[in-house]
Amino acid sequence: MKYAILLSALFLMACGQGKKYHDQEEVANADSDLVADILKYQKRQNESFKDPDTSPLPDKYRKDFEGLDFFEPDTTFVVKARFERTPDAKPFFMPSTTDLQTQEVVYGIAHFTLNETKYQLEVYQSLDLIEEEEFVDYLFLPFLDNTNGVETYGGGRYIDLSIPEGETLIIDFNKAYNPYCVYNKKYSCPLVPRQNYLRTNVRAGMKNFIMD
Repeated sequence: MKYAILLSALFLMACGQGKKYHDQEEVANADSDLVADILKYQKRQNESFKDPDTSPLPDKYRKDFEGLDFFEPDTTFVVKARFERTPDAKPFFMPSTTDLQTQEVVYGIAHFTLNETKYQLEVYQSLDLIEEEEFVDYLFLPFLDNTNGVETYGGGRYIDLSIPEGETLIIDFNKAYNPYCVYNKKYSCPLVPRQNYLRTNVRAGMKNFIMD
């Protein structure tokens, strides 16, 4: 968010305080909008898990399902990344939790700062899906972090993205979700490449799911 405003010395005392107030109000409104969007996302996820037509949960678990466990919305985990496209990247087969593999290509590299440290993550495009209209702009971001195996699923989490128009990619870690194989072993889930390991705690998005 760009809210830096240069004020002339003439208005530093007279208008500066008022302008500063409005800037803070704009930031607060922006944060509120982000939080509202995150809460809507969480609600949609819970509704999807309750719906027998879309839920990955087996029937015996879905009937008692009350809701997924999320970290509290945190706008510091909504990052603006510099997106470096990689048009010469060669396709490869991404291994999964089963014998199935998906054909992927590194569509680009996301460069960003999180928890005061610079990181980069590979962002993938599925060559198996791009022929389908609803997936034409779809990008896949799987990642690992230091919460895995403790607060979140040990195998990492996923984020769904869309191809940006320019060189900026917004990544909202509050929308990180678990692979479906966490809930049902009949699903085949891509394994997160080791190069997409963030050496920090990403306490945002979906927590681990333990079935009793």
